[in-house]
Amino acid sequence: MEPCLPIEPAWPKSRNTRQARAAWGSRVVTIGGDAPVRVQSMTNTDTVDAIGTAIQVKELAIAGSELVRITVNTPEAAAQVPYIREQLDRMGIDVPLIGDFHYNGHRLLTDFPDCAQALSKYRINPGNVGKGDKRDRQFGQMIEAAMKWNKVVRIGVNWGSLDQELLAGMMDENSKRAQPWEAKSVMYEALVTSAIESANRAVEMGMDANQIILSCKVSGVQDLVSVYRELGRRCNYALHLGLTEAGMGTKGTVASSVALGILLQEGLGDTIRVSLTPAPGEARTQEVVIASEILQSLGVRSFVPSVTACPGCGRTTSTTFQELAKDIDDYLRAQMPVWKAKYPGVEKMKVAVMGCIVNGPGESKHADIGISLPGTGEAPAAPVFIDGEKALTLRGENIAREFHQLVEDYVEKRYGHAQATEHA
Repeated sequence: MEPCLPIEPAWPKSRNTRQARAAWGSRVVTIGGDAPVRVQSMTNTDTVDAIGTAIQVKELAIAGSELVRITVNTPEAAAQVPYIREQLDRMGIDVPLIGDFHYNGHRLLTDFPDCAQALSKYRINPGNVGKGDKRDRQFGQMIEAAMKWNKVVRIGVNWGSLDQELLAGMMDENSKRAQPWEAKSVMYEALVTSAIESANRAVEMGMDANQIILSCKVSGVQDLVSVYRELGRRCNYALHLGLTEAGMGTKGTVASSVALGILLQEGLGDTIRVSLTPAPGEARTQEVVIASEILQSLGVRSFVPSVTACPGCGRTTSTTFQELAKDIDDYLRAQMPVWKAKYPGVEKMKVAVMGCIVNGPGESKHADIGISLPGTGEAPAAPVFIDGEKALTLRGENIAREFHQLVEDYVEKRYGHAQATEHA
């Protein structure tokens, strides 16, 4: 039976949120509205160690983090924030800094005005800014600082530090219902209510609603999906998206990817962070790589040329294609800090490194530049395809090195020309 309509390509729904502007100097990072979904991360250094923190911020920024959050938990840490900012400026790293405040943020922002100015955004957790009358007063002090210095705020609710008075009150109300909700549903409601009511309170104080970002973080994938769907339904504040305490390695990567992928596809999320616990010795930048890959896999942003490579099977007992794929992928990532400025559009390039005759030529034709290496028992020849056409065949012991050079030549020819045209 002939189909009556073409199959529509899948694409994330459009976002419809306000737009915040986190700035430092001439660098402005827009969040929400029609801005790209932003990648952010957080240091795990002691902020009192200003040099170590500045170095890690630089590493995260170079890896692709467009905002970087640092812990500001003590007077000693607050005192070092301006020095961290100064060190970054000297290194030419203009990434906006976010101050992560808990419990005593009202005092630190008041007592250390240089810290308040050096930060571009404040993270406020309404669950731990105080109790009773103190809560409103201390929350108000932080909002007043944000308004005074024209800073963005993220009102970030976390189910691990949820406002217990609010939750207890909702539990009491729930017990009086004819048909009480499940405890988890009450917790969802408390998370969403805490975020939105806090944001509305800030607006009532005079805060620009466009400069408010909300988050409701939980550690379960389905819980996150439920909460953000409701959060997105009830408000149009820009949303920070992330699975808190996602975990280590494969578990953290998969859980974050699934949760963020579902919500981003539904048009929810204006800035994302992958909260990955690094393995001993693993670079903190891994969480930035994963966040970027999530967005690139969905097709909503491009950060680095993509490398298509087959997983290998009994037809590819040699590891040559695996080694070449990793070599090319590592090379492209290492070059991107320079290529971003030198070769506009190179981040959208597609490279294929395939391992045998079955899918190799076809996948290589679909890429901008691709190579189909010989599989087990195949002739020792590797056809190279450029812009969908077979360009040449590599043979011998130096296939990997020669293909590496072909990729470099292709980048220069195609994207170097784009730069020359742009400046003509």
